[in-house]
Amino acid sequence: MSSRAVVHASLSSAARMPAGQRSEGTNVARAAALALDLGSLPEWDLSDLYSGIDSPDFRADLIRAEEECSAFSERYGGVIAEIAGGPDASTRLAEAVAAYEAIEDRLGRLMSFAGLVYSGDTTDERRQKFYGDTQERLTTASGHLLFFALEINRVDDGVMDAAMADGPLAHYRPWIEDLRREKPYQLDDRTEKLFLEKSVTGRSAWNRLFDGTIASLRFPLQGEMLTLEPTLNKLQDPDGAVRKEAAGALGDVFRANLRTFALITNTLAKDKEISDRWRGFKDVADDRHLSNRVEPEVVAALVDAVQAAYPRLSHRYYRLKAKWFGVDVLPYWDRNAPLPRVEQRTIPWAEARDMVLDAYGAFSPRMADIAKTFFDRRWIDAPTRPGKAPGAFAHPTVPSAHPYVLVNYQGKPRDVMTLAHELGHGVHQVLASHNGALMAPTPLTLAETASVFGEMLTFRRLLAATTDTVQRRAMLAAKVEDMINTVVRQIAFYLFERKVHLARAEGELTAEQINGLWMSVQAESFGPAISLDAGYEPFWAYIPHFIHSPFYVYAYAFGDCLVNSLYGVYANAEEGFVDRYFALLSAGGAKPYGELLAPFGLNASDPAFWQIGLNMIEGMIAELEAMEG
Repeated sequence: MSSRAVVHASLSSAARMPAGQRSEGTNVARAAALALDLGSLPEWDLSDLYSGIDSPDFRADLIRAEEECSAFSERYGGVIAEIAGGPDASTRLAEAVAAYEAIEDRLGRLMSFAGLVYSGDTTDERRQKFYGDTQERLTTASGHLLFFALEINRVDDGVMDAAMADGPLAHYRPWIEDLRREKPYQLDDRTEKLFLEKSVTGRSAWNRLFDGTIASLRFPLQGEMLTLEPTLNKLQDPDGAVRKEAAGALGDVFRANLRTFALITNTLAKDKEISDRWRGFKDVADDRHLSNRVEPEVVAALVDAVQAAYPRLSHRYYRLKAKWFGVDVLPYWDRNAPLPRVEQRTIPWAEARDMVLDAYGAFSPRMADIAKTFFDRRWIDAPTRPGKAPGAFAHPTVPSAHPYVLVNYQGKPRDVMTLAHELGHGVHQVLASHNGALMAPTPLTLAETASVFGEMLTFRRLLAATTDTVQRRAMLAAKVEDMINTVVRQIAFYLFERKVHLARAEGELTAEQINGLWMSVQAESFGPAISLDAGYEPFWAYIPHFIHSPFYVYAYAFGDCLVNSLYGVYANAEEGFVDRYFALLSAGGAKPYGELLAPFGLNASDPAFWQIGLNMIEGMIAELEAMEG
């Protein structure tokens, strides 16, 4: 985790009620009633990081981190080249990197705690101030560390190679080699420091504005004013009238706030263009590919393969789903609707927990044991509540601590899959933590591997235990929809981002122009069996990845296709798979993805590789068609 990553840490947020709207008391009552069906939902215990906002340990660590950053700069600033070319270079450089790593761990612990506290209730002004103040102080402190990576990259490659050849510095070779990839795009020390310090009032500030805006939205539905997460959940309601009303509420409220969302999008796209231009990136997504340690041509091959597969995947499936609903064309609010005439039930938390742990345990008891720790030690925050961040995530925090998982559990089958997904991330983060703060973080090329694999394990185990044909079809359809959402939809998101950033380079975009770009990629990816009725145009506005992590989204498609191939190897009962799988996860960011996939006989650089994963989705659709007789 670099100092730049630490101070830019940002978590999605939710919820402050605009003036003039009704009390949320009804929502609280509904949440309490739902809790009776779901059972006791855990809320995370952050005391393994710090005891609270007013923790003396937090204040002491913050001061200590500031002092350590300054002292590190005084000790090593301007002398890295001299150390590298002098006696005992390997030992002395390793000591410097180890000191830097220890500071990064402390910075990460502080920022992770502030971010997790903030995500738990973003409506609380005290938490907002705590998060903002922490980020500001750590940004300033991290400015003292920027020189280190820059000076390492100014050392002659031959000199550095000699220092890394053996001795203590060899341990840090993967991290140093990753730094070298960034060498062509690094600026001088003062400019890098300016970029860092301005981030607090630049990108980070706009990120917080987006979070706060999303948090404040309320959607009128069935006589109540709901926050975003429960409103989105209504798009999976068994009642079509409720789904339609929810879609209308979402579209109306998004449109009413488009001026703000368009301003945020325009500003961040321009901010990125300025940074890319100064650093020398040629394509709008090049910096993401670099940070992911993936070649642009590999991503291009993935995108081309998915786009070419639209007709045989999403178009084909939605045509089949429309037939199940007795129509030729489905309105967009029925795209993820549960199948008609299929019993829907609420899945209690305890049952969801057992489903995931049983599936993990059948694959590997070790995997289940790690996942079980998240439940036993309250590393999970599960309830949906006003003010809590929407969606779900697994935050790795730092190697000296442990990950935390946030979900908004509402008892739907998809919520079980989300739990399996985030716990997969958590297991991955636990296994990779031994690599230390610099090499534990996993590039996005492999970051979704354990999460999607965990979903697949859970799905396959539940499907194997289901003998009822109607329920089996419903489960298979839900999985296909999830895979389409992960592969087709995320590539459409990526193409939308490309269109927005390329168009923004020619001038500021109006909200309607952004709407038009959105509708073009959505229509192409969904196909003719989905009707994008008026109201869907502003649905781009709530997607947090566009704001927090530009071009992140292709990682989901990368991960899903990769896992489909990986699962195929596992399903063929290849000997030693589990050991090789744990070796892959345990590597964290210490090895490139190509080297980690080689033991499984997989090569993502081969354009034909992506067809393996896409063919698995197509095979499931064919199985659903066969059920029609």
